[in-house]
Amino acid sequence: TLKEQQDLVAIAYSTIHPTMDFTLPLTPQYTQTGGTTKAATSSLFGDYAIAATILFTLVVFIFEAYLNFRQRKSYHKIDFPRELETTVGNIDRETKSSAASDKKEESSKSSDDDKKDKVDRNAPILPQLKSKFSHAQSYGLDKINFSIFSSTYAVTEEVVFLLYGFLPYVWDKACAVGAKYGWTETEHEIKITLLFLGIVTIVGTITSLPFELYSTFEIEKKHGFNKQTLGLFFTDKLKGLVLSAVFGGPFLALLLKIIFMGGDKFYLYVWAFTFVFSVIMMTLVPVVIMPLFNKYEKLPDGPLKDSIYELAGKLSFPLTKLFVMDGSKRSSHSNAFMFGFMKNKRIVLFDTLLSQVSNDEILAILGHELGHWKMGHTVTNFVVTQVYTGFMFYFFSLCYNSHELYRAFGFDDESRPIPTIIALVLFTSTIWAPVDKTLSFIMTVHSRKCEFEADEFSVNLGMSSKLQSGLC
Repeated sequence: TLKEQQDLVAIAYSTIHPTMDFTLPLTPQYTQTGGTTKAATSSLFGDYAIAATILFTLVVFIFEAYLNFRQRKSYHKIDFPRELETTVGNIDRETKSSAASDKKEESSKSSDDDKKDKVDRNAPILPQLKSKFSHAQSYGLDKINFSIFSSTYAVTEEVVFLLYGFLPYVWDKACAVGAKYGWTETEHEIKITLLFLGIVTIVGTITSLPFELYSTFEIEKKHGFNKQTLGLFFTDKLKGLVLSAVFGGPFLALLLKIIFMGGDKFYLYVWAFTFVFSVIMMTLVPVVIMPLFNKYEKLPDGPLKDSIYELAGKLSFPLTKLFVMDGSKRSSHSNAFMFGFMKNKRIVLFDTLLSQVSNDEILAILGHELGHWKMGHTVTNFVVTQVYTGFMFYFFSLCYNSHELYRAFGFDDESRPIPTIIALVLFTSTIWAPVDKTLSFIMTVHSRKCEFEADEFSVNLGMSSKLQSGLC
């Protein structure tokens, strides 16, 4: 129950430290001065910053927990949904006469698990879905239970780190390591910042690893979806860490440099920089980074390729290349996506999609994806993201010198400079957090609206029945 989840957080609090003082105003267990100095002046904002942050974190957590438990109830249902039964029954009747023409041969290399999870397109779909309904419910229940547990741990960790003073502790450790190389906070802040983030990344990787392993090799494997090996899993993790250092390190160094040199209007230069970086990464990720994790091959010539180009031409979509990605080496889940700028668009199909649905159903699914492009959903999301980033850095510039905020979280040595990365982290996790959560909720609602519109777009192309059967 929701009460049980709240009790887990309460137990975590009681075990944080037997001597920790929870009376207001809250202060971290670790501070840069060891709590030996007091601010010359105090403010309501500074005194209650940690308490307000924890309160907001718990309010968001409880709200999301409520949504999770509400969804969890639906996974306990054992009766097949009547509306879905009616819809799929209509699909079976409409496609009965043409079932033979949609027949696709399965690869002789398919495993027994692959065959077990596939829908036979030459047989009525409804009986097959009913037989898989309990399995789908079990999968959903396992995922939601895992989500509840992992989110409980995440919020507990966040609160513990706040109360212990994790940020000032790690920053001071990074400064101590940097001092061995002659680095100082005033002259080598960027180097110390990169070291600080390296430590934080390592800690985050270690604490999240058990959850990722359980999700992949217990839940996904249990339900027949996971295909990757432990070796591939850890290779992916290593590649991700290396890429974060290669791309994230220089990005952050340049970002900090712009803030240092930009003066009072630094947010304008930062905004321009993040926009350019976003465009560059949108170009590099599918062309340079994604091929490091998956193999991309051109879709072979044939009826499917011709039909996709015909559909793209009908919608004036500037398709230049069609790829097949070996998604099956990690999961039996299927997908399709597109990328590219201006007149250079590309479409990628998972190999699992090709083996699970018919050509006409693939076209219907692509009709949905192309609907997002045609209706400007992708551009809208990009514009919203850029506007959001600009406003965030503008308001950050207004709070940049808020020493009460930094002092409240353990950075209370006024003889030392406030690290810019710490200022940004604390701003986004405190003052800006309500804005971020509100916009996230609005964008989730907008995303649902976009999905319905893309479905309608595919339906208006005359692909209604194939879209329905393809998603079964």
